Amino acid sequence: MNKKIILTVTVIILTAAVLSGCIQKTNKEQTEATQVNIGTYYQISQDEAKRIMDEESDYIIVDAREQSEYDEGHIKGAIVIPYTEIEQKAEELLPNKTQLILVYCRSGRRSKIAAQSLANMGYKNVKEFGGIIDWQYEIEK
Repeated sequence: MNKKIILTVTVIILTAAVLSGCIQKTNKEQTEATQVNIGTYYQISQDEAKRIMDEESDYIIVDAREQSEYDEGHIKGAIVIPYTEIEQKAEELLPNKTQLILVYCRSGRRSKIAAQSLANMGYKNVKEFGGIIDWQYEIEK
């Protein structure tokens, strides 16, 4: 009889756990789900980056590619700081270490390096969103 009770309770608990995972997430939870903390910076989706650009105002976009790549096309409002120069130029070009900084490059490799460098330098609100090759929104030349 005890085995039957234990089995019944286990089934009820597992059913409740499965059903609780099926409840729809709120917008805040969905936004948080798009952010992945990579040690000291966040990796966000390009849709989340675009939402920030559309809805917020106190941020800086950093293009971690070379100047020639930037000149071929970039996200509106971005400043170019090549990832190889981020440690030398960041404090001059990005004086507020608590300001939101959005970082991208061509494919996402250099932006991850740049984002980690910024985080290592004490920047507290760095969000990396990959590469412009996947950017589905407008760019300027």
